[in-house]
Amino acid sequence: MAKKRNKRVIIDDLLITQIASEGRGMGHHEGKVIFVDYAVPGDIVQVQTTINKKDYAIASILKIIQPAAYRQQSICEHFGVCGGCRWLHVPYDKQLEFKQELVEEIFKRIGKLTYPKINAILGAPDVYHYRNKTEYSFTQKGWLTQDQIESEENIDRRALGYHVPGRFDGIVHINHCYLQDSLGDSIRLFIYQYAVQHQLTFYDLRNHVGFLRTLILRNNLAGEWMVTLSFAEDHPEDIRNLLSAIKNNFNQITSLNFVINNKKNDTLYGLEVQNFDGNPFLIEQLGDLKFKIGPKSFFQTNSKQGKNLYDVVARMTQIQHSDTIYDLYTGTGSIALYVAQSAHQVIGIETVEEAISDARFNMELNGIQNTQFISASVEKILDQDFITLHGKPDIVISDPPRMGMHQDVVDILLQTAPRQIIYVSCNPATQARDLSLLAEKYEIIEIQPVDMFPNTYHIENVVNLQLKSHSNPL
Repeated sequence: MAKKRNKRVIIDDLLITQIASEGRGMGHHEGKVIFVDYAVPGDIVQVQTTINKKDYAIASILKIIQPAAYRQQSICEHFGVCGGCRWLHVPYDKQLEFKQELVEEIFKRIGKLTYPKINAILGAPDVYHYRNKTEYSFTQKGWLTQDQIESEENIDRRALGYHVPGRFDGIVHINHCYLQDSLGDSIRLFIYQYAVQHQLTFYDLRNHVGFLRTLILRNNLAGEWMVTLSFAEDHPEDIRNLLSAIKNNFNQITSLNFVINNKKNDTLYGLEVQNFDGNPFLIEQLGDLKFKIGPKSFFQTNSKQGKNLYDVVARMTQIQHSDTIYDLYTGTGSIALYVAQSAHQVIGIETVEEAISDARFNMELNGIQNTQFISASVEKILDQDFITLHGKPDIVISDPPRMGMHQDVVDILLQTAPRQIIYVSCNPATQARDLSLLAEKYEIIEIQPVDMFPNTYHIENVVNLQLKSHSNPL
């Protein structure tokens, strides 16, 4: 039965049959596919559509009529509001099963691909408190839950927390977060309470006024912490007093920094980060290597599983001592440095200049001399002139952003035809698209999904490609 309400449609007794992209449950109603937020296979739910198209609709749950047998109670009070962990209601073994199914379904849909059985997904060692970086926003007008709205209480709406999905100005105040070590909660709540007690103004995301803007917390496996606060207004005395209070209350903080950001967006790129106390960076150790992590650094946000991911790449990569390796989208050079000791030389390319600066620092920190890091757009610099200058790659490692590799990059790889390509991706859909283009000359030897982010639908996937025996460079 379906009925209209407020130009939306209510669907009763919808059976969720499988998991779909972005972690939504999927069912069918009157010939249309229905994607439901926070629903899981086995649920029977009453839903209301939020987006209605000809062939599909996106809906939210009004009522769980019959829960899936494995559905569990979320441990987080903010579940379903902040959007950070969409699968806290799913046991971890079931999460891994869903992620495995998603990768298999994506590769099955790409008709041109021939591939071996996909390896069982590599689960993470920690299900909670695994992130080494979290970012929070201040707001004068925090997001109100339905219960808070109905209570009609006079609620202090100043908030420090996460964005509500789909709302740039919606910030839900976070009391406890299961993503990062619990010391992060103590630091964040101390800053919030200090700000309230000292009547510091919180940022207004619509009108772009207010003092306190964002907070970034980073930590390493050694238990050291970095705190970076950004302020939309420059009030030196207030900044000094707040940072001094943080310093005096948390001796685990070894890097305390701040930024003045009066731009219209929250990104720190292009802004000067000022070190108030301690070191301007952390050092993280993965295996035998050490890596610099600064306030702006890109680094795997799950350190323990990051090492496991790099171990997968190193195992797949069949390196000979005479090999030249290109590491495309190298970031801070972590994968490049991880495999460098076995190769003749490694060339890392990355667009972000600050990341390349970190990569060069990491190279010197680890005493590695056979790597070179270049700051440039991969698709713009990677051409025949570049290859002539730096040497033809025997192996290419590619870890592009979510949109995958640019067509020009795919084309030059096909022309150059390195012996092996290791493709690391945070988006198996665009990865499978690129693999279908590379299939002209490459065969898939191995596929290894890796779960970097428990309690979310995100998947990292590593594919080992080898040049077909009859293929040669053009």
